[in-house]
Amino acid sequence: MTPLKASILARKPRSLDAGRTRDILQGRRVLVTGAGGTIGGELARRVAGQDPERLILFDSSEFNLYALDQHLTEAGSKAHWTVALGDVRDRARLEEVFSRLQPEVVLHAAALKHVPLMETHPCEAVLTNVGGVVHVMELARETAEAFVFISTDKAVNPTNVMGATKRVGERVVQALASEAPVRAAIVRFGNVLGSTGSVVPLFERQIARGGPVTVTHRDMTRWFMTVGEAAELVLQAASLPQPGHADVFVLDMGEPVRIDDLARQLIRLAGHEPDLDIKIEYTDLRPGEKLTEEIFYAAEDVSATAVDGVMAARADTVSLDGLRSDLNALLAAAAARNEAETLARLAALEPRFSQR
Repeated sequence: MTPLKASILARKPRSLDAGRTRDILQGRRVLVTGAGGTIGGELARRVAGQDPERLILFDSSEFNLYALDQHLTEAGSKAHWTVALGDVRDRARLEEVFSRLQPEVVLHAAALKHVPLMETHPCEAVLTNVGGVVHVMELARETAEAFVFISTDKAVNPTNVMGATKRVGERVVQALASEAPVRAAIVRFGNVLGSTGSVVPLFERQIARGGPVTVTHRDMTRWFMTVGEAAELVLQAASLPQPGHADVFVLDMGEPVRIDDLARQLIRLAGHEPDLDIKIEYTDLRPGEKLTEEIFYAAEDVSATAVDGVMAARADTVSLDGLRSDLNALLAAAAARNEAETLARLAALEPRFSQR
C-alpha cells in the first residue's frame, strides 16, 4: 500500500481469502458488466488471473473496452476473453450475449454513480441503475450459478437519486433471487480510492494548481476502501450466498474519515501547509449529499461471515409481484423522460427518498 492510501485509510487494508474466489471462477464463464470502469476493470483483471474458461467484458464505452482489451493483451494475460460492446439498458443486446456466451458467474458493475449529475438526470439514472439490473438479473437467474450486484452505502436511507436507484436495484435483486436457484449477492461499497469521480484526484489537481482545495463541509465523513478491497469483496461475495435470497455484504472499513482531515493530509503529503500555503474553502452540501453515510438499515439482521472482515445483512424482502406494478411505472416514466413522474415513482418505491 502506498503512503497516501495508508494515510487516508488509517487502517490496514483487508486481505480476503483468495482461495474462495479461485474456486468459483476457475473454469467458469464470467461476465463483467461495466467492465471498462474502475471497479469493472479491476474485476476483469483479477478474474483473468483465476483461469476462467472465458471472461466476457461488457460495457457501453467503446474506448474503455478498447483500453481494457489492450491492457490484458499487453500484460500477457493467458485468459480467453470476449469484448462485448453494449448497454445494460438494451435488453435485446443482453439476450444475445447471454444466449451466445452462457455466462455462469455474473458480476454487475455497470452503473451511473455521480451523485450531483444524477440529481439533474434522474431518468438516465433510473434506466441504467434500475432497468439495467432488472435486465441483467432476469437473464442471469436463467443461466448463471452466481450473480453479484454492486450497490453503495448511499442506498441506505437515500437522500439522492443515485442512492435511491441503487436501493431499488437491491430490492429487485432480492425479489428475483427468491424465485430462482441462482446464488445472488449484493455488495455495498464505501468510497473507492482512485475510482472515477473520487474526491482524492480532485484534491490532488487542486493542490497541484496551488489551491484552493474545496471541501464540502467541515464535518462531512465517508468510508473509504481501496480498489483492490472493492474487487475482492465482489469476488468473495460470489462465493458466499445460498440460493433463495440475496444477502447484503459489506467490508468492515473501520471508522469513517473526515473529508476535511483528508484534504489536510493530502496537502501535507504534497509538502505544503494547510491554510498557509494552500487554502481550504468550504462549499456546503450539494443537492442530494449527506454529511454522513450509513452501511446498514436498522431492520437488517447483521452477522459475521465465513470471511474475516466481511459482514452480511439480511432483511425481509418484497416479492417481485409486489414490486412489478410500481417498477413498470417507474421505468415507463423514465423512458418517456418525464422527470417529475420519474421522481414521484422513485419515491413511491423508496419512501425514505421521498422524505429527503
